[in-house]
Amino acid sequence: MDEAPPISERKRVWTTPPGVALCAEADIADPGSRGFVLQIGEAFFHGFVVRRAGQIAGYVDRCPHQGFPLAIELDRYLVPDGSLILCGWHGAVFEPLTGACVGGPCAGARLTPWPVAAAGGIIRTT
Repeated sequence: MDEAPPISERKRVWTTPPGVALCAEADIADPGSRGFVLQIGEAFFHGFVVRRAGQIAGYVDRCPHQGFPLAIELDRYLVPDGSLILCGWHGAVFEPLTGACVGGPCAGARLTPWPVAAAGGIIRTT
């Protein structure tokens, strides 16, 4: 039986097809966040969704500073009060609904948007 390659050697993709159901809207607290890994063919997409003030936004899970995933712990993308997205590696902070970096080593940069929307209580890729 073939073993899967280590995570660091997996092929990555940076977009997803539209219409993929991710989760129920109620599965993400407000404020809150949740990470997703989608297998697309033989490659993998890593993204996350944040919910704040009744709105949702999706981003590719990659910091513009060094290219690392943002969360050090599963689904921990936000600072404790939920007001900002935090890169756990180097402390960059981002506006949850725009992805704009407002502090840290990549100030002025932005997270890469991942188009998602909620309809009928389900969050899907768009």
